[in-house]
Amino acid sequence: MSVTRIVAIGAFAMITVLGSAIEMVARRPGSKVPTLADIAGFVMRYQAGRIPVGRIAVCGFWWWLGWHFFAR
Repeated sequence: MSVTRIVAIGAFAMITVLGSAIEMVARRPGSKVPTLADIAGFVMRYQAGRIPVGRIAVCGFWWWLGWHFFAR
């Protein structure tokens, strides 16, 4: 295994642990930190006129993620 691969896997693991920790803090009673569901809901509601810009952005993000990490 190359050093670059080990660093990439470690970075993804660290991001996952950090995201989980933030989500746990956000779900405590009385917390002012928004949950991931709150953030996703806010982004999905965003519109410019009648164009659902937030939904298009989320769809584009998922396309980019799938194209770069899962299409092999």
